[in-house]
Amino acid sequence: MTDEIKSLEELNTVAEGVEAPVAVEETIAIMPEPQRDALGRAYATGKRKDAVARVWIKPGSGKVTVNGREMNKYFARPVLQMILRQPFTIAGVEGEFDVMATVKGGGLSGQAGAVKHGISKALQLYEPSHRGALKAAGFLTRDSRVVERKKPGRPKARKSFQFSKR
Repeated sequence: MTDEIKSLEELNTVAEGVEAPVAVEETIAIMPEPQRDALGRAYATGKRKDAVARVWIKPGSGKVTVNGREMNKYFARPVLQMILRQPFTIAGVEGEFDVMATVKGGGLSGQAGAVKHGISKALQLYEPSHRGALKAAGFLTRDSRVVERKKPGRPKARKSFQFSKR
């Protein structure tokens, strides 16, 4: 530390004696292997509110079965059916996969969200190249919003009894 470098010429003379660092080989991002079972299916668990869905996808004609019933029968509202189709639309594989799902807990809206989450995760496991589009759309992230617990001294989580001064 006794020698201070005060000009560029001095820096160049010092740098001449030092070897340039060797370039490190660039690491190439390796796509993970698809995860499929012996029957060629991909499995994932989806969650939303209190609902938990177990989802299997396999190549097929686009048939969706939820708890042994067709999607149109189980989720009668068109909005819920649209929610289930979103992952396929984003990934660009509409009508290419059959879905078999079992779902428990929560209401219909939460169950539809859970199945959507499960389909998205299963699509990503079946074909890892779909991950980018599904992640950008936010379908691989579990929606962590759940019902707030009831507090003591209140009728519900936040609702209060009517206040009276007298």
